[in-house]
Amino acid sequence: MTTHPPQTLSSLPPDSAARLQALMASGQRKLLGLVGAPGAGKSTLAAALLRAVGAERAQVVPMDGFHLANVELQRLGRADRKGAPDTFDSAGYVALLQRLRAQRPDGDIVYAPEFRREIEEPVAGAIAVLPSTQLVITEGNYLLHDVGPWAGAAAMLDEVWYVDIDDALREERLVRRHQQFGRSVEEARAWVASTDAPNARLISATRVRAQHVLPWG
Repeated sequence: MTTHPPQTLSSLPPDSAARLQALMASGQRKLLGLVGAPGAGKSTLAAALLRAVGAERAQVVPMDGFHLANVELQRLGRADRKGAPDTFDSAGYVALLQRLRAQRPDGDIVYAPEFRREIEEPVAGAIAVLPSTQLVITEGNYLLHDVGPWAGAAAMLDEVWYVDIDDALREERLVRRHQQFGRSVEEARAWVASTDAPNARLISATRVRAQHVLPWG
């Protein structure tokens, strides 16, 4: 099944649109998580949902802003596994979700970090979440992971959707992405096989804990 990026809520799959409308019906702050394997299209879907809901009502806060800096990954000896669960500040991410849940309409702006692929580093304070924001969309690999601080993430989210995609298409997307940011095709395929694929298997095992599965791609 091919799902095109939604421009309006009605262009989402009907069950997904109904879930999103129900989630927002109260008018209160809600947190929606999008989880899926690397290359599943989570960031594309998040951006499409933002367009459909409207930037005046929603904001995207990706998990990837909590990548550890390259210098810290090198210190820890984890640079060759960048993207694995222990290469993120998972406790920091859960703490941010707690702040976003607690943010009140008359409160202060909450600032979140953003991962910049062009420099392969996180940038602090790059995303401003306004107190008036009704829907916070957060997307990432480990929203349903149950080891260490990650285990606290799901409890902070009102719903988590698993973004499902054909593995062959997903891996080809990853190869192209790695090439776009400087790897040769051989290096890109090697990274997908050695790093992205094990992470994908780990993430796939969490699918059963999602409230909804959205076919994508």
